[in-house]
Amino acid sequence: MRGQPGPPEPVQPSLLQGFPPLAQRQSPAGPDLAPELPVARILIESPLPHLDRPFDYSVPATLHQAAQPGVRVKVKFNGQDLSGYLLERVAGSDAGHSLVPLHKVVSDVAVLTPALAALAGSVAARYAGTVSDVLRLAIPPRVARLEKELAGLLERPEGPESGVAGYRLSGNWARYGNGPAFLQHLSAGETPKAVLSALQGFGAAGWPRLLAEAVAAVRSSGRDAVVVVPDYRDLDRVEAALLEVLPPGDVARLSAEDGPTPRYRNYLRLLTGSAHVAVGTRSAAYAPVQNLGLVVCWDDGDDLHIEQRSPYAHTREILLLRSGQENAACLFAAHTRSTELQRLVESGWARAVEAGRTEVRRTVPRVLNTADSYEQERDPLARIARLPGAAWRAAKEGLQRGPVLVQVARTGYAPSLACERCREQARCGACQGPLAIAGAAGTSAVPQCRWCSTPAPEWQCTHCGGRHLRRGATGVLRTAEELGRAFPGAPVITSSADQVKATVPDAKALVVSTVGAEPVAENGYAAALLLDGDSLLRRESLRAGEDAVRRWFNAAALVRPSTEGGLVVITADDAAAVGALLRWDSGGYAARELSLRRELQLPPAVRIASITGGRTAVGHFVDAVEQRLARLGIVLRTAGPAPLVIAAAVPSPAGRAAAGVGSGEAEADVRTLLFIPYAQATEATKAMRAARAAAAAKRNDDPVQLRLDGVDVL
Repeated sequence: MRGQPGPPEPVQPSLLQGFPPLAQRQSPAGPDLAPELPVARILIESPLPHLDRPFDYSVPATLHQAAQPGVRVKVKFNGQDLSGYLLERVAGSDAGHSLVPLHKVVSDVAVLTPALAALAGSVAARYAGTVSDVLRLAIPPRVARLEKELAGLLERPEGPESGVAGYRLSGNWARYGNGPAFLQHLSAGETPKAVLSALQGFGAAGWPRLLAEAVAAVRSSGRDAVVVVPDYRDLDRVEAALLEVLPPGDVARLSAEDGPTPRYRNYLRLLTGSAHVAVGTRSAAYAPVQNLGLVVCWDDGDDLHIEQRSPYAHTREILLLRSGQENAACLFAAHTRSTELQRLVESGWARAVEAGRTEVRRTVPRVLNTADSYEQERDPLARIARLPGAAWRAAKEGLQRGPVLVQVARTGYAPSLACERCREQARCGACQGPLAIAGAAGTSAVPQCRWCSTPAPEWQCTHCGGRHLRRGATGVLRTAEELGRAFPGAPVITSSADQVKATVPDAKALVVSTVGAEPVAENGYAAALLLDGDSLLRRESLRAGEDAVRRWFNAAALVRPSTEGGLVVITADDAAAVGALLRWDSGGYAARELSLRRELQLPPAVRIASITGGRTAVGHFVDAVEQRLARLGIVLRTAGPAPLVIAAAVPSPAGRAAAGVGSGEAEADVRTLLFIPYAQATEATKAMRAARAAAAAKRNDDPVQLRLDGVDVL
């Protein structure tokens, strides 16, 4: 969004939105050309910024019927066969030379709709990227066999509308202030904007059911919906909830993890209108539903919503842009509220939907902090103990009633090692990476480098010459081992890394999980222990506190209500962050954080651009952007260039590739930050986009990495 958020105005989508306007054109002549509109404007699939524009090709008469807007094509470009999309057919061209004929129409299925093309142009403009990069993420790879079966995909299940028309308001949303009104506006065909603070993460009243009922409300008005979640575990739960309230043919699942064939089949179902609700992970934000009425995003603070490829767009921003362009309602839901959503609420663009204090006290578990003064008096060692007495008692009592969740911050066994004598971090002799013990083999295991996997059986400290190691941090496997000895009769289940579990049985067991990998118990956990809270808060990140609060709330929402004996024990010493959990007031914490960010002019109070690469290339790029903006009287606050800390510690090519830095020498990699007020964001992103295209065309410097609004930059 640009400037203060306001009610979006519907726009007419066009395949050419985001490109320069058409110039005066001359009609090409020739007996072998299409009898009508003989010029095709083609968007070539290329990552090069200076090729991010349409190119004119002539349309042979043999391709007149097949060459329709939105289809995939092949063209000759600079002696190569390149793929692309046909944007439109026109009568003439201003190229000033004879046009190369269109080589081939790959498929007669128009996979690029006008609405998707308009959205791709807006996303590319917001993130100073290329439309081709956006479409690469939005449109799944082609599966020719499915296009031959397109007629079958058009078949609709019998009576799908009857189940939708029978929708009635349930009591789940009635627990939240403004909740019933939001659903009523949806079912009436209106476009409300809401930020929901969900209370529970399990059971029939959990957040998946809330999202499903909101989608059912918008379907009752005859409109379609798009639902985006962070990962496959959330996707399975939301899909199951949707199938409980909607006809099976209405729902189409979009996820790259399902494989190319199911993904493309469901994409075609949405494209042809045989399905009306798209549910999936990041790429589902671009789903080609025909009559969009609602966009939904669950847990926008999860970093899985950030695309890891250019242009590094965030699902939240994509859905906001799409809502404005297609005049659709918005629902952003989570157990906590991000500072970005708090900004929307405070500006009046969105309405907060949250439960009253009476309902909160009835629904959420009791929270106990072992670092407060009362607990410190009862247990003076609680501040230094990893498992204080209160946490041990909560686990023991909870195991009498059901499963107990234990949240830890680190994976592995001993993810961080240090010298026993001088306490310096133990590093690999080959690449200077950190040493760790991955398996649960105790101190007898051979430490390995976490970067290059080189074993270090004869490690020696370079500072003091010591040869003995100590654990600098305790991972999930070590924690599970210690708890297994502390509670010998209880089964211990671990969930972390590549062994993440979606659910656990509703039986007495200790469930040890890393943050973000907590399984769901059908009837909720009897208790939860949130360990390593101070480690989460000490991360070198502007969002360390916000992320820690989000992870605590997500785990605590899986615990039974206090009326059923649910208890959460947290071991962290931060009054603001822990206080938000104690009061169950994520909105208040988000408001506090946003106020501090505004005072310091840090995101999301402003936008931020990160330019990374060689010192010369970054300097030239920043100079080009500043010169373009200076003509408009705009001066941006900058920070840098500064050497990347990661570059100095990662001399090996493998480590540098993992860190995402350039291919030059380590000491040459720098980063410059540009802080952009929202009122100047449109012109600033235009200038950065133009500077990228000019630099790519001239090839005078190595390319730089440009990221806008990266949450891991600060």
